[in-house]
Amino acid sequence: MSSLKTSGLRKLNSIPFSLSEFIDSLDEDKRQLLRLECEVMGKSWLKILKDEITAPYFIALKRYLWNAGVKGPDDTPKSCKIYPPAKDIYAWSRTPLGKVKVVIIGQDPYHGPGQAQGLCFSVPVGVRIPPSLVNIYAELRAEYPKFEPPKHGNLTAWASNGVLLLNTCLTVHAHEAGSHSNKGWEQFTDKVVDVSPDTNGIGRGVVFLAWGSWAMKRVAKLNKTKHLILTSAHPSPLSANRGFFGNGHFKAANEWLESKYGPDAQVDWCNLTPVV
Repeated sequence: MSSLKTSGLRKLNSIPFSLSEFIDSLDEDKRQLLRLECEVMGKSWLKILKDEITAPYFIALKRYLWNAGVKGPDDTPKSCKIYPPAKDIYAWSRTPLGKVKVVIIGQDPYHGPGQAQGLCFSVPVGVRIPPSLVNIYAELRAEYPKFEPPKHGNLTAWASNGVLLLNTCLTVHAHEAGSHSNKGWEQFTDKVVDVSPDTNGIGRGVVFLAWGSWAMKRVAKLNKTKHLILTSAHPSPLSANRGFFGNGHFKAANEWLESKYGPDAQVDWCNLTPVV
């Protein structure tokens, strides 16, 4: 295990947290509204974000989603047209906070049926690979010629390898891109961006891949001495030729991680075998 992971886990484990005590501390209204977070959010994240999810802005966001049909992980009605499914809204948090070494920031979930799975740029196996991800695969192959782009767009292998795949907004209305912007998600995910490097290790930096102006805005305030912050155009077909292709980010991330934490800290970008 790399020194990045070791120090991060040690620090996280030293933070006291009891899920049952947290739930008991909530009034009945918040207990109902936050059932999803308490049941599906990764515990390493929940212990750090517990005060954030009880903040007034987040409770207002949850009330909006509740009225739209997003409730517990298993009781979202089929008529609900909010993506991704409730159980996957926090899929990104399955990458334990103490193991995060690279953060990739997207905008909002895919808004077509069956596409969004709670990880930016990723879609379930069997769903057509989105154009932006096709371009990500093309850049990856340019940097690692032995990489063979898979026939799927599932990026869970990256997530299990310490890559936090975070959208700025975590939900979207069907067929309406950006429909849940300015409802509170941006404030919440800004907090996620803030704590992901500050809590994963004592004085340890991570890599941020910020593609497009939206992502660049999210990382602008981060410590550029402590972290490696790589920016470029977005991989969308509308902008990929304006600086995404040829950015060299995948190799640059691994070179920096190896120089800081040793060879074991590198991300196996070429392994995209889906994690079940």
